[in-house]
Amino acid sequence: MKSKFLILLITTLFLSGCVGVSSKGIFGTGVSVALDPRTIGTQIDDSVMQKSLSAKLVMMNSKYFLSIKSKVLDGRIFLTGKIDDPEEKLKITKLAWETKGVRSVRNDIKIKEKFNFQQSAKDILITSQLRTALIFNKEIKATNYQIDTYKKKIYVYGIALTANEKELVVKEAKEILDVEDVIASILIVDDLRIQKN
Repeated sequence: MKSKFLILLITTLFLSGCVGVSSKGIFGTGVSVALDPRTIGTQIDDSVMQKSLSAKLVMMNSKYFLSIKSKVLDGRIFLTGKIDDPEEKLKITKLAWETKGVRSVRNDIKIKEKFNFQQSAKDILITSQLRTALIFNKEIKATNYQIDTYKKKIYVYGIALTANEKELVVKEAKEILDVEDVIASILIVDDLRIQKN
């Protein structure tokens, strides 16, 4: 019964990836198809890598389906989430590196601590404030970025059209009240492996 469930889950994951990249990503609002500077081929490669990694994580431990979030941009894997101990983090990192076509792995997975409602609410507020700031800044394509906040540290993932846009995103993040650190994993279009024609 368990193997049938896993097969059904993996099939669903792969089939859902065949319809293209939606504007809702695993980190929240994802990279928009209309604004995504990657070629269709690169988007498909990234989608296949992400589905493959997600399937491997679920096969390793079914709890990772909800606790670990992954994003693949131009062969670069970004991981976030919460786990119980450091050994799990190492195993997940190794698994990500074993994914076919991977160019780099950024592991921002945290070790679980006692739940703090006040801290979680503050993190949600910080994420919302930055998302709003990016939307209202006309020089930034807000839909090209994913934001994750943990203990007042902002993690920003995405693709910038220019180096100036990347700097503006980081600047906006640093201006949010109570933010302690900004970890930006932002690629610039010119640095992508396959550029848009």
